[in-house]
Amino acid sequence: MPVWDDLVGQDRVHAQLAAAARDADALVTAVTNGTAPPDASKMTHAWLFTGPPGSGRATAARAFAAALQCVSPDRALGGEPGCGFCDGCHTTLVGTHADVEIIRTDLLSIGVKETRELVRRAQLSPAVGRWQVLVLEDADRLTEGAGNVLLKAIEEPAPRTVWLLCAPSIEDVLPTIRSRCRHLTLRTPPVDAVADVLIRRDGIEPEAAYIAARATQGHIGRARRLATDERARTRRATVLKLPLRIDDVGGCLKAAQELIDAAGEDAKQVAEEIDTKETEELRAALGGSQGSRMPRGTAGAMKDLEDKQKRRKTRTQRDTLDLALSDLTAFYRDVLAIQLGSRTAIANEDVRDVLDRIARESTPERTLRRIEAILACREALDRNVAPLLAVEAMTMALRAG
Repeated sequence: MPVWDDLVGQDRVHAQLAAAARDADALVTAVTNGTAPPDASKMTHAWLFTGPPGSGRATAARAFAAALQCVSPDRALGGEPGCGFCDGCHTTLVGTHADVEIIRTDLLSIGVKETRELVRRAQLSPAVGRWQVLVLEDADRLTEGAGNVLLKAIEEPAPRTVWLLCAPSIEDVLPTIRSRCRHLTLRTPPVDAVADVLIRRDGIEPEAAYIAARATQGHIGRARRLATDERARTRRATVLKLPLRIDDVGGCLKAAQELIDAAGEDAKQVAEEIDTKETEELRAALGGSQGSRMPRGTAGAMKDLEDKQKRRKTRTQRDTLDLALSDLTAFYRDVLAIQLGSRTAIANEDVRDVLDRIARESTPERTLRRIEAILACREALDRNVAPLLAVEAMTMALRAG
């Protein structure tokens, strides 16, 4: 299966990347054979992938990285790089290629220390592959200092190093960095295309696949999770019942507390799955044993790990809350579409009776104010307002709206 098959609904981006991969292959072949490189090339050393959540930014970057490392014999016969079967493609996609570094973070930011290590690696020549490729899936999480460190590496790239940066929008990246990158914008995949992927690759029943694709508005990762994870479906059902439970102040406060508790439970589950294993592995690496004191001089390393785990827990909680707020926004957008008689497809068709009830009992103006209250809550969370206070203010505004 070619590496491009995972790009859902992105034909234009696929064409651009495939053309660049062909030219990149021609460049490396010319250098290897000692011949003159092509006069014109669609390949460049830095790329910026942007698009809404679920559009497949990281998927596109990984597919391109695999195509750059493709060693299929078919390339010499005019075939498209990115066969998906050769050693270069396979090891890149599974994350074991020696010359491909995929950087993703489960923390709130990427700091200077981590970025300097990436820049150091970027100066190395490829060890076994055709290019040295660094995929930064969360370029929007670079601190200002880290961004300035990265800028230097992009301004003076090594001959066969490629940077692939991913961010939700071009505004999330420093202007000095984005001006030195070739920009590709991905779109939200069509619902039918997402449902087809769930049916064909994940074996999801068609009805469940279409419900998940519609409910997540084309977000591939969330659609797969909703279709396969019972906890995700339960969490969404709880969120969509919230508009029926805010008739009084007590109901507002209780609903807010339940959202916070659900986010905290998600963070706890992640901690249980990852933190214990990480701690045990670090203890073993530092020479500690079960039930005994750690060797002298290792307290700093253990403290660094604890700090990292706390930051990851905070991000997990925020991500869960943000997902709930996204579901709530989609709910009221559906209500507004019904009130205005719009022909826009309803995302939450599976709770149509609740949508119709809220639409009858309200007005378009009130629905808009409720959507604004949700957006205000998201902005408050971005400003590090205490989550419970932000969500309580939102639920009260939804009731008043």
